[in-house]
Amino acid sequence: MTDVAEEFAGGAQFVAGERRAGTGGDACSVVDPATGRTLWTYAAAGPQDVDDAVAAARAALPGWAGTSPGERGEVLRALADLLRDRAGEFAAAETAQCGKPIRLSTGFDVPGTVDNTAFFAGAARMLEGRAAAEYSPDHTSYVRREPVGVVGSIAPWNYPLQMAAWKILPAVAAGNTIVLKPSELTPLTSLMFARAATDAGLPPGVVNIVSGTGPAAGEHLVTHPDVTMTSFTGSTAVGRRVAELAARTVKRVHLELGGKAPFVVFDDADLEAAVHGAVAGALVNGGQDCTAATRAYVQRPLYDAFVAGVADLMATVRIGDPRDPDTDLGPLITTAHRDRVAAFVERARGYATVVTGGAVPDGTPAAAAYYRPTLITGAAQDSEVVQREIFGPVLVALPFDSDDEGLASANDSGYGLAASAWTRDVYRAGRASREIAAGCVWINDHIPIVSEMPHGGWKSSGYGKDMSVYSFEEYTQVKHVMSDNTAVARKSWHRTVFAGR
Repeated sequence: MTDVAEEFAGGAQFVAGERRAGTGGDACSVVDPATGRTLWTYAAAGPQDVDDAVAAARAALPGWAGTSPGERGEVLRALADLLRDRAGEFAAAETAQCGKPIRLSTGFDVPGTVDNTAFFAGAARMLEGRAAAEYSPDHTSYVRREPVGVVGSIAPWNYPLQMAAWKILPAVAAGNTIVLKPSELTPLTSLMFARAATDAGLPPGVVNIVSGTGPAAGEHLVTHPDVTMTSFTGSTAVGRRVAELAARTVKRVHLELGGKAPFVVFDDADLEAAVHGAVAGALVNGGQDCTAATRAYVQRPLYDAFVAGVADLMATVRIGDPRDPDTDLGPLITTAHRDRVAAFVERARGYATVVTGGAVPDGTPAAAAYYRPTLITGAAQDSEVVQREIFGPVLVALPFDSDDEGLASANDSGYGLAASAWTRDVYRAGRASREIAAGCVWINDHIPIVSEMPHGGWKSSGYGKDMSVYSFEEYTQVKHVMSDNTAVARKSWHRTVFAGR
């Protein structure tokens, strides 16, 4: 990715199988957050580009929906192979635009996307309905699963490649066509994914990309009358706006929103495992992860040792150039976002203790978006660092006494995306998995995901599922077909209309 401008010279829009320049009238830039250097400035999408992309998706829909599940699976299988062959290019682009360590891009983002693509290649052939049966004595009923239609999706900047895959793959596996708007900050790997899908045999118009801002492109996509479903991943505040806009045309809506994941450590937990799990879970992707560990509730006998262990381990984290394989923690996405994270920590100094971190690393250039791993203690349960999503490398630790108190505190949040519980007691683990209100509860680990299992939240973290066959519930509509078996003209129920005739 040494010359992004040359690589993407065709433009930041991908419509009907071709790259082109946007017509929105504004320019957006892809900036390397490790240096502040502008990698690429492109013409952003406007309403006309969205209209063109939706028209291309609508034109491609009958042909793609009419293919067999096996045919769709073969294209996705070819795409998985192509992504695997181009893994190095994707990893370099993801690190360049996001600032995430290259180890994360090569060890998680890219292989996870390849695996997800391979999964949906098989899952395309597993669209299930209930078996045909005579639920009424005179009729046979069966269920068809059919595509929703044209999907308009919006993806965030923290995992651009994986989020593009999570939006695109279940949609096209189920026979839909899609228009995806990536974040204007990080469009590179979404464009690369769309090109790879076309190279793998996906017909033009099945996958389209519009790169631009939310007000100029995103809102027009959500309200477009020919878009039958919208899927959004991002903040809860913007998710509410998306739901309001989609309601105007009664669209199906799928929302994967913010999180404030609790990390519950019981007094019988493996302390070393919990400390390592907390630091890894809090710092993955710079803490810019809706499932990141953010609230550590530690039973009092282990609390002091846990705090000391986390502080010591955070001090060993290597901050540096994300392209260096030895770097543990790269920059945040922008200096503006870094300043937002820092402001949370500075306000917390007035009511809590910053044990470690809480500053920009010494010697960091002003244009670079680095922030040190941060541990906060002494915050009240109702304080903003406990209740609000910070989305940075910040962990808050709070003690608890009884199991009841720990689980109640874990649930004392408007969010419900993910959580973890740490214990050697199978009954405690079972109770935590039942009682914590979240879409995913890990036991003695935090963060891992697999393609076969669903990902999605409760409460203000949204609704609907990504990944797994459960995602087909979002991207298909169920049709009941009922056939008469009697071949008689006058049905028995007609007596409710014709009195004795």
